[in-house]
Amino acid sequence: MEAVQQPVPKSRRKFWTPKRKEALIGWLFLAPEIVGMLLLNVFALGFSLYLSLSDWDMLSGVKGIEFTGLDNYIKMFHDPTIIQAIKNNLIYMVLTVPIPIAIALVLSVLIHNSVFFKSYFKVAFFIPYISSIIAVAAVWSALFHPSLGPINQFLMELGISSPPKWLVDPKTSLLAISIISSWAGLGYTIIIYMAGLTNISNEIYEAADIDGASAIKKFFAITVPMLRPTTFFLLITMLIGSFKVFDIIAFLTEGGPNNSSTVLVFRIYEEGFQYYNMGYASAISWLLFAIIGLITALTWKMRNEE
Repeated sequence: MEAVQQPVPKSRRKFWTPKRKEALIGWLFLAPEIVGMLLLNVFALGFSLYLSLSDWDMLSGVKGIEFTGLDNYIKMFHDPTIIQAIKNNLIYMVLTVPIPIAIALVLSVLIHNSVFFKSYFKVAFFIPYISSIIAVAAVWSALFHPSLGPINQFLMELGISSPPKWLVDPKTSLLAISIISSWAGLGYTIIIYMAGLTNISNEIYEAADIDGASAIKKFFAITVPMLRPTTFFLLITMLIGSFKVFDIIAFLTEGGPNNSSTVLVFRIYEEGFQYYNMGYASAISWLLFAIIGLITALTWKMRNEE
């Protein structure tokens, strides 16, 4: 008789396979970053949201936190300085986003197509962006001096007897800050646009030349549409940056004169670190977060519809 062959028992599958060991090692390397993100971001956001619903002067310690509900938000919308700060932020956004983008687009096209020594101009325009904004602001504050500044001296030479007082005049302080910020950030915008221009095939322009298209026609029919992704990227980043402006205002005007140049971030700084009212400062921070989120969402929606 033939012997019945017994089935070979299957060995238990090992849990710690080489693939799982490799994944575990990867997660262990990521663990410090994840823990840090949870502590510094998630916990900080949650604590800030709780503080926005509380009254805390920070000097009384954690035990001094007193829950007040929506009082800070109600107070915020009745605070004239907050309303003024929102208006200033919107004006600053209009002055420092669409206008510099348009100027940078034209300059980048001119440099890319019609200028020799392109590398020199790239560096020349980019230097203000990588320089300290405080140093740049200090130079411009001297240029904007009401009586001794070169700008007003030049305007008086042209016959303007009463030139603007720029940083010390409530009517022009925000305009002067916008000019400085736009000038300092222009190089970055130009560099990004020039990088986008290198991705446009010359064959498209050659075909347009064959059809007899003028330079202006090629600019609006080829260059501008082909640079829409670049323009959208710059628009989003510059919109967010315009609502985060702080250092140049703190250095030049401290929100004055008469709150004519105060913005939301500077009001957060005042309430939190000058008056130690952390609850109210946190509420303003969440207002700023909501405004930036709303503007970004609207921009994305317009982009998708387009």
